[in-house]
Formats: sequence, C-alpha cells, structure tokens
Amino acid sequence: MRSDNAMLTVEGLRTQFATPNGSLTAVDGVDFVLERGRALGVVGESGSGKSVMSRSIMRLLPKSNVLSTGHVDFNGTDMMALDRKELRKMWGPEVSMVFQDPLGSLNPVMTIGRQVGEGLRVHLGMSKKEARATALALLREVGIPEPERRLDEYPHQLSGGMRQRIVIAIALACGPKLLIADEPTTALDVTVQAQILDLIQREREDRDMSLILITHDLGVVAGRTDEIIVMYAGRIVERAPTKTLFSEMRHPYTEALLKSIPKIEYRSHTKLDIIPGSPPDMVHPPTGCKFASRCKYATTQCESEEPGLAEATAVGHQYRCWNPVGSPEAEAALEVNMASGRVSEVGVVVAGVSVS
Repeated sequence: MRSDNAMLTVEGLRTQFATPNGSLTAVDGVDFVLERGRALGVVGESGSGKSVMSRSIMRLLPKSNVLSTGHVDFNGTDMMALDRKELRKMWGPEVSMVFQDPLGSLNPVMTIGRQVGEGLRVHLGMSKKEARATALALLREVGIPEPERRLDEYPHQLSGGMRQRIVIAIALACGPKLLIADEPTTALDVTVQAQILDLIQREREDRDMSLILITHDLGVVAGRTDEIIVMYAGRIVERAPTKTLFSEMRHPYTEALLKSIPKIEYRSHTKLDIIPGSPPDMVHPPTGCKFASRCKYATTQCESEEPGLAEATAVGHQYRCWNPVGSPEAEAALEVNMASGRVSEVGVVVAGVSVS
C-alpha cells in the first residue's frame, strides 16, 4: 500500500469512544494513501466517521475516553508516536485544518489580525510588524474586502463567508504541505459555498498542496478531487478515481448518495431521492454488511457476512459489497426483494428484513 510519492499513508486506523452504553467504534480499520499534490475527497452521511477520521489523523481528539490505534505516516513521520509538543510543531507548517464551524474555531476576543498572525510568529519567528503585513497579504489573497480594516475587527463583526475565508487564511499562513478541509461550506449559501470551494482549489493548485476535502455531498468533490473514498459506519465502502466513481460506482450506498444530489435540470419542487432508515448503532453494530437494512439489493448473506474490499475492473477502484450495482447478483436480489414487498416499485426499502 505504500507509495514512494506518498504524502500521507494511513493503515488500520481505528478510533473508539468509551460511552455509558459501551465502546463505540467511530472509525473501523481505515486504509488509504494520499500522494503529493493530489486531492482526496471523503464522502459520507453525518455519523459515517469521516470527521473523526480527520481528527484522528491530526491527533486532535481528547485523550480521555478515546482510543486511536493504527499507523499514520506523514512524510516519513509517525504521527501516532508524537507527543503534544511535537504535534504543535507539525500543525501549521506541515499539516493544517479548516473546520466546518468558523465561528467556533475563531477566538471571539482576539482581533482577526492577531489570529492570522499568531501562527506566523510562533512557527516562522516573524516580528509583530512582519506578521501583521503578512496577515494583510493573506486576507487579500483569500478575497477579504477592505482587509486593512478587517485586521482590527473581531469574528462576530464578519459574515459567515468572510469568517470561513479567515479560517482558510489562518490554515494557509505557514504554508502547509497538506490541508484538511472538514465540511468547509456548512451553513453557507450556495453562492458563497462555490466561492469557498473555488478558493480552496485555487490555493491548492498555486501552492502545490495535498488536500483532503471532507463532505456529505458528492457534488462538492465531483470536479475538485483526484480520488474519492466513500465512508459508511466507520469503514471505507468504496474508493476510486473521481471520474470512475461517478461513471462506474459499485456500492449501493454510493449510488444512493449520488441519486440524492439535486440536478440543475430538475423542475422546481422536484422531490429528491432519500436513503431510507438511519446509520447503525455503532455501540452494538449489526453483523454482516452495515448498510444491509437500508439496501434494496440486500440478501440474507448481506445480513450475516460482512464483505471485504473487492477489486473492480478499473485501476484503483475497490468496493465492499456482495451484490455490486449493475451486477447480475444485484439485479436478481432487487427482483426478489420487490416480489417479496421488501422494496417498493420505485426501489425504496420498506422493511428491514432481507430475503435470500
């Protein structure tokens, strides 16, 4: 799995939280390689484990009641072996993160100039004057209007889109080699979302950074990533080059995510497809495939045996499914499920009981 051009190698990453009801496995054996200068999309519903995975890689999870195991290699450095002091030296100059809630990640009582300049002074040894000048240049770079005035303002005085641009400026300040953007457009209107995503893409290309773009929306990563991994119940259920995933998806969950995306040709008030049911309880996970109760192609084998990652025809394309989309097995299972009443005529699961 290792690559000579790898920026980040993740092997067997597993993160568990201690809860009053038992141990909850949020990330369950994740493996992937991100090469230098490449962009990786991580897609899944809320609760799929994608954000916990990113924080596990960054080592940003609390120490108490959390156990993360596995191997995370960043440019030859074992991230899992670093102490807090060593991690602080990595955060900013080597790897940085854009969080989904900019207001929550900014200090409400510090000016924008101080917050953007803090990393420059700590990591790059700049004077206060140099840091302010560089912060001003960064605000211009990320498209903040009237940047001189914004330096002395506070987060609550800015719009949501401007706060997100400030967070991006902070993340880029020390020239990281890897940027992790976790749902960077949450709660922003559609126009501002596009501006923020275009900004991240432009900065990645200009700086030759590697990027991990985390989202619940396949449409967000469609034209902005080289490869996509789809997560469900803490596991990777499909991975493929971006173009391959959209043209030849094999996992039913990927198919369902794609069908839930609104399309420009839809008429006003067109009802979108939904994914029935809810993600499983990961304190007491079901046996077999974790998506089986929501899957129109599920059989009794799916409920009793969890599939491993299988190789598809295209290079770099893997999926975790017994009855992959478009296969004779999937068509036969769908036919049986419709005949039994488990699946409706429009392909919606109406009961969580599979048939053989």
